[in-house]
Amino acid sequence: MALPSYATPAQRIWHYIYLAMCSIVLFFLVMPLLVVIPISFTSTPFLQFTPEMLRLDPDAFSLRWYRIMMGDCSDPGITTVCSDNWKIGALNSLKIGITATVLATTLGILAALGLSRPIMPFRKLIMAMMISPLIVPLIITASGTFFFFARLDLVATFWGLVLAHTILGLPFVVITVTATLVGFDTNLTKAAASLGGGPIRNFFKVQMPLILPGVISGALFAFITSFDEVVIVLFVGGPDQITLPRQMWSGVRQEISPTILSVATILVIMSICLLTTVEMLRRRSERLRGIRPS
Repeated sequence: MALPSYATPAQRIWHYIYLAMCSIVLFFLVMPLLVVIPISFTSTPFLQFTPEMLRLDPDAFSLRWYRIMMGDCSDPGITTVCSDNWKIGALNSLKIGITATVLATTLGILAALGLSRPIMPFRKLIMAMMISPLIVPLIITASGTFFFFARLDLVATFWGLVLAHTILGLPFVVITVTATLVGFDTNLTKAAASLGGGPIRNFFKVQMPLILPGVISGALFAFITSFDEVVIVLFVGGPDQITLPRQMWSGVRQEISPTILSVATILVIMSICLLTTVEMLRRRSERLRGIRPS
């Protein structure tokens, strides 16, 4: 944002210092992600920039590690362990992430509808309990979930992982949908009820279209949380339940290869696409409410 013409010299100096500080912080946050991408295309099994890569030699770049990630072990130059675990882990992460997102979104919408009403008793206490997975250290949540699920025979099961990931994704849905409902005009639902509409019909026809950007944003955050989670999988998942983050964890412990960076590159690109979608939905929500996007 440009400085106004009446800004004092001190304000101008602080403005440029502030921009420099933000640039430095952004540099240290983004550079580790940008370094991963070119190394994932290396033709050697080393996690470093080779002199050939710095010279932009075409022979120094290869899609070998992406083929290994997809389970293609036909390359005779492969010297690392090649298996279908990466592909299996990606499919399992998608299944668990999508199922957990559906459950978290459904439960989060119901919770947000109640928490957005001023007449809701113990509203602040319930809200604090709903967002507690964001506050409590993840290792404590994972260990507590393990001991609780062990009594219910949910450890090392698909639905155990889904429920555990639902717990982690639920706060994001509750926070985003509740924030959207704060600016919702309740007179619209009252008018719909006066015209003979039932509560369920009024919700899907009147309320849901207006809060849909917040719902989608919360669902995307819940999916990202589930898809990238590894601690819960280590505690609740069984030895045969391979997810993509767990396979990356195992790869770091057993044998470091550029295949891990290939997976990381795809995760970075997917996260950027999802966050871009969230930002577009936020701007759309502001336009619907008559707020000028910043």
